[in-house]
Amino acid sequence: MDPKKYKAEFELIFQEISLIPDNKWSYKKFHKILRNHPRDGSGIFSRNNLVEGYRYLSEVAGTEVDQKVLDRIKMRPTRTISGVTPVTVLTKPFPCPGKCIFCPNDVRMPKSYLRDEPGAQRAERNSFDPYLQTYNRLLALHNIGHNTSKVELIVLGGTWSFYPESYQIWFVKRCFDAMNDFGVEDNRDKVKVQNDFEEADKAPNRKIDGGRKSYNQIINEVVHNKGKRLISETEMTTWESLESAHKLNENAKSRCVGLVIETRPDWINETEIIKFRRLGATKIQIGIQSLDDKVMELNKRGHGRKETENAIRLLRLGGFKVHAHWMPNLYGSTVENDILDYKRLWEKQIQPDELKVYPTSIISNTGLYDLYKKGEYKPYTYEELLKVMTEIMPLTPRYCRLTRIVRDIPSTDIVAGNKLTNFRQIAELELERTEKKCQCIRCREIKGKSISVDDLELEKIEYTTQVGKEVFLSYKTKSEDKIIGFLRLSLPKKSLINNHFISELRNSAMIREVHVYGSVVDVGIKLSQKSQHLGIGTKLVKMAEKLASEDKYHKISVISAIGTREYYKKLGFELGELYMNKMI
Repeated sequence: MDPKKYKAEFELIFQEISLIPDNKWSYKKFHKILRNHPRDGSGIFSRNNLVEGYRYLSEVAGTEVDQKVLDRIKMRPTRTISGVTPVTVLTKPFPCPGKCIFCPNDVRMPKSYLRDEPGAQRAERNSFDPYLQTYNRLLALHNIGHNTSKVELIVLGGTWSFYPESYQIWFVKRCFDAMNDFGVEDNRDKVKVQNDFEEADKAPNRKIDGGRKSYNQIINEVVHNKGKRLISETEMTTWESLESAHKLNENAKSRCVGLVIETRPDWINETEIIKFRRLGATKIQIGIQSLDDKVMELNKRGHGRKETENAIRLLRLGGFKVHAHWMPNLYGSTVENDILDYKRLWEKQIQPDELKVYPTSIISNTGLYDLYKKGEYKPYTYEELLKVMTEIMPLTPRYCRLTRIVRDIPSTDIVAGNKLTNFRQIAELELERTEKKCQCIRCREIKGKSISVDDLELEKIEYTTQVGKEVFLSYKTKSEDKIIGFLRLSLPKKSLINNHFISELRNSAMIREVHVYGSVVDVGIKLSQKSQHLGIGTKLVKMAEKLASEDKYHKISVISAIGTREYYKKLGFELGELYMNKMI
């Protein structure tokens, strides 16, 4: 589409959109405006067309267009309402050390993922290539109106720590290459992808015992025979090449403001913590699943509470955000035990910063499915699952974010159990009916609302962890208790950090996270009433420095993402080997 051709139509459409007050805006009125100004006399402009027209008018034609217009025309505005643009990529299919009975076994996916899941579909379309996945996702978000200047890169797939180190470095480096290229150059045509299942694709009719082998059986053979040889020589690189990509990203148009990696607690040790930082990671997702060792053993998880506690201790000492997964309705558990187990999450040895609650689903070709067929396992009824959710959600501390409740598994893949992906909304409505509420961060985010500076107040929450004292500082609205920004400050026990396994962090306080909510806006652009540009982050950092100094720390470190290094440099921090540091 040539936006210049429809300049007059776009001007009329955007003018009408901007004139509708917030309290009267609706999609019904939006579509009425589009029908009143058809494309070529009969068609309707798509959102992509409108976004392209908006950018043409504001960036090329020099027409001043209200920012509110873009907020209203872009698709899925909640994608970036939390202050960053999330880009999820999957590692390639690869063996996993786990033997969990509930875990899907789709061998064309990384362990625990299914081909029908949206993120998995995008990964497969891009042949699991990190550059293509990252670049194409950024392009898709850009085309529907989202800002792509601040990217949270989320790397999912099996057990990250089980992949060869050379593949890990290559994968992250290629993601950074895509972010560095986006908006500058397009090198997607230079990417050469490989089909690890080519052998299986060529032999769909292989016979066995007079019958036909299933395609899945053949693929399983290929994966089993190749094992770690699934990683090719082209999927390897050096630490030096990754560090060069990091350096470029510090001032790139699409900067990585957070890197999330997914792994198992029993694979985390001091060496792994240091490797996470060298990769640029700031948050680690780990599958706690349960804190009941008997339940974990029945489900063949391969680790228990002891390994989980140790992993969280090391992650805290390294300054990482801990994003845990927890699963009610595991084999051997009950409604009452799940509610009790949820309470254990907030004991000082655990206390995740973020949490995904994934009720157990029965997927075919799993050990749990076999138990279900034998009548030895029953999924919770709708009423039982609702009871669990409405009991546990109000127990969530104000410093934790319930990122997701119920995994986005297509109902066609679930043999039995809950198939409702909107169960969070159902639980929230029930809580509202019973005059209870969840106070987690996600429920209190300011989102797209306007902010009055006079309505802001500071909240300080302190709690004790196995590492020391944690301080959760946040600015929130007095009127509605909506959070607009927060900081996580860790004040470790001096006895633990005098001989820290990372020498750079010895005797140092640690800023583990600074997050300001609101729609993503370009780096360096100031907009009135945008929470990201009220100086909230800077105020919180200064406050953390003051608290650390009062507690007799002479140094403060921050687990900076690659794309936020420049921000911290402006606040007086200097880049060390793995962290940004400042004497106080």
